[in-house]
Amino acid sequence: MPTPALLSAASALHDVFAMTRRVREDWNSGLSPENARLAHAVLGLCLRRWGRLKAWHLPKLKYPARGIPVETQIALNIGLAQLAWLPGVADYAAVAESVELLSHKRMGFKPHKGLVNALLRSASKDRGRLANELDSMPVELDQSLFAQRLLVAALQNQHSPENATALWGRLQQPASPAFVLLRGTVPDGLVSDPQFPSAWRLQSSAQFPRAWLGSGAGMVQDISSQALMDFCWPPGKKEPIHILDACAAPGGKTTALAHRWPLAQITALEQNPSRAEKLCENLAARQVSAKVEVAESTSWLKDGGHFFDLILVDAPCSASGTFRKHPELNWIFCDSDIPRLVQIQESILDAAISRLSPTGLLIYSVCSWFPQEGIGHLSRVLDRYPRLKPAPIWPTMPTGRDAALTHTFCPDPLTWDGEGFQGFALANCANSETVGDSL
Repeated sequence: MPTPALLSAASALHDVFAMTRRVREDWNSGLSPENARLAHAVLGLCLRRWGRLKAWHLPKLKYPARGIPVETQIALNIGLAQLAWLPGVADYAAVAESVELLSHKRMGFKPHKGLVNALLRSASKDRGRLANELDSMPVELDQSLFAQRLLVAALQNQHSPENATALWGRLQQPASPAFVLLRGTVPDGLVSDPQFPSAWRLQSSAQFPRAWLGSGAGMVQDISSQALMDFCWPPGKKEPIHILDACAAPGGKTTALAHRWPLAQITALEQNPSRAEKLCENLAARQVSAKVEVAESTSWLKDGGHFFDLILVDAPCSASGTFRKHPELNWIFCDSDIPRLVQIQESILDAAISRLSPTGLLIYSVCSWFPQEGIGHLSRVLDRYPRLKPAPIWPTMPTGRDAALTHTFCPDPLTWDGEGFQGFALANCANSETVGDSL
């Protein structure tokens, strides 16, 4: 019988390769710490090296052109990943438990138990050779067309074969969580991030601080999001009274806004009811006061109401910036989704601008590497709304607030150890030529 770890990993892989769905947030719920570690390792290896695993076993099939069912591929690749890269897993366990996955009602294909058993037993005879064969294969085998376009989009004018190889290597490293201290002191095992010192990272030997997070004294938030929210409020500009977080779940940015301006009236907008419920839970645990509205952003904004002094639009996007955290995007994302997402982003931006106060500040951001989802919106907005002017609120380097300020947020993908993020800031400056004239 396969361990719960392998069953969980196989189920997640089935979602990706059979159903073309994202890995569920609760995919490993209920696992013991030991099983969770194994499941994470197996799933990560298979998702990041699926191309080379497939390239290894295809020539060994009787009819390579015909291929094998995805269920067979999952069981075979789970076994190969353990044999090649997880020396702590015994040969017998890697082979036998992977073969047993083929007996599963939903994820199995019993006729191929003999095939998988034969291939894995052969591979287990020299695990070092197996690892060398897989590691020596071209990295391009693990890159979908989407991944290749992502590298070009992320690097822009820095793109070269050398930089693409370097960035791909970074993207293949599993992301480590970053934390925010909200009150009290940080628990043992957290250390200041070397690139963004106000963020906290988990030491390799430390336990994940679930109790601390559950108490609301801290939260998980990538350093890109933390750096985005560490913007400089324009000097001379009145502190915001009415603030809108237009796409608020799960609440990290709403929390940051509330901690910075505790007396402000904050509205948090979220259209998905289940995500809105989680948003409310998170805000309550963190002792954050905000009015949560469950509604689609564009419609709610167009319905009218009072103006906001600060509007944050962290828009729906491809989430390509989370590639390290969600390597399944490599295999399931469809490029045709981006034009649709760009239209949604334009709609939300236009609606948000209509609710911006005469001296208000708008911050737009996406967790994406594709410029058409982020900075690409800037020229259209400036052309359509002459009263809006670029507002320099971020240091040119996220690592230091003493640097010159810029109105765009675009960390360098080759050096910045956070998610891919883009943003820009605009101030409503009617009848003025520059932001400074209106402050």
